[in-house]
Amino acid sequence: MLVPNPLTKDIVVRIFELYHSGMSYQKISNLFNKEKVLGKENWCDSTITTILQNEVYKGDFVHGKRTKNPIYYKDVVEPIVSRELWEECQVQKKKNSRSYIRNLTYLFLQKLKCPHCNRIMGGKATKKKNGNVYYYYYCTDCKCNIKEETIENYIKDFIDDIVEYDSIVNQFFLPMIKQKVENPVEQLEKEIKELKAKDERLKQAYLEGVFLLEDYKKEKKNIDKIVESLENKIVDTEVSDELRFTPEDILLKRDIDFINKIKYPNKYQDFNKFWKDYTREEKANLIMRYIDEIELSKEKNKYEVKYVKFRESICKPMTELENQGYLDKKVQMFGNFAGYMRFSEYLPIEKVGEHIMKLRQFYDVRFYEAEYYVQDQVFKFELDDNKSDIIRVFPMKDYKKIDSQNKKDIHNYGVLYVNKKNELYKASEDVVFKYIPDICDRVTFSKEPITIDVKPITYEELYDNEETIAET
Repeated sequence: MLVPNPLTKDIVVRIFELYHSGMSYQKISNLFNKEKVLGKENWCDSTITTILQNEVYKGDFVHGKRTKNPIYYKDVVEPIVSRELWEECQVQKKKNSRSYIRNLTYLFLQKLKCPHCNRIMGGKATKKKNGNVYYYYYCTDCKCNIKEETIENYIKDFIDDIVEYDSIVNQFFLPMIKQKVENPVEQLEKEIKELKAKDERLKQAYLEGVFLLEDYKKEKKNIDKIVESLENKIVDTEVSDELRFTPEDILLKRDIDFINKIKYPNKYQDFNKFWKDYTREEKANLIMRYIDEIELSKEKNKYEVKYVKFRESICKPMTELENQGYLDKKVQMFGNFAGYMRFSEYLPIEKVGEHIMKLRQFYDVRFYEAEYYVQDQVFKFELDDNKSDIIRVFPMKDYKKIDSQNKKDIHNYGVLYVNKKNELYKASEDVVFKYIPDICDRVTFSKEPITIDVKPITYEELYDNEETIAET
């Protein structure tokens, strides 16, 4: 039985996508040699060509290829790429691949499955007289199609959260998170173990006369290179443990960005990109990195998105941060403050205190405790909506544990806010967009985050006790 190899599946998909985007065999092989894909530096044109021509990747199998009467079996193995993508790559081979550049980018190529036969859908586009291009995804066998706009509209409500997370991580913490997400030690060690077991099997086969010495040495050399590459990744990952960002850093950066957006909206736009600002190529790249697949369903003779399956590399860290209180979500608030506000889960009071003290190095952030009437689902604020901008709200106690059934009449919530007239407090305008503060103006990247024993206090209390707080 032929099944996709999880260790090399993504590489095959990438080869088809790169070729489909207009790259030649030579450029792909040069790129792979530069990146040392699979620990190899001997990628060549013929290897790429062989992969692109292999029918097995679209789910078919040809028995007796080198005979006069080969037998073609259709849809007999699990496909790695869509039949449409495979066919388009064959058509492209007839053109000069070294000079041909595709001018159409499909955002969800390889991500959509037909709701009827569950096969990967292909992409197509139509260009109208006014110059506008409209993109569709279709299944030839089942005669169904869906507009790209429909899918994009479905994901745009929450894709900005991923864009923001991706931007913060890339701008401030990429070297650390890249190794933690892409190179999990457990997976790397598992791959090394499998390769060493393969090496032992090859050795035994050589001793039994199955391989010639020259063939055995060649295979062993390839395995040794891959093992060395994986071992180097483990070392890099272990080093990143000593210099890693903390969840507190992400929360701090996000709150600073939120205030920056309020105080300096124009400059905020210059420093940050959103989904609507991305080019089609950038959107496709983000989707390729973070989305595994999109399942469709048919509702009232129309095809709609049923669910989106995100890659673990984005789901796991974001879910963990949200559960731990370091990633917020928008919730509808009621009371004298109407509309959506940023809500995060419970954090210990010392963590909240440290967070406020760091924010206060840039902005005059204030703390207020509000009451939430559980049964009426109403907040009681004594803040003036016209004078205050709320940064976030969070429970002062872990009510998920102590009142999971919401039987208490009132829950106490902490509120972080700034006055609308407040501009920069201590830092310069450039600093608030490029850096994150620390309690004592020193770098805090360490394995164990720094904590201080301080409770949230108001602006006036801070200056009444300025010397005491500074000593703390």
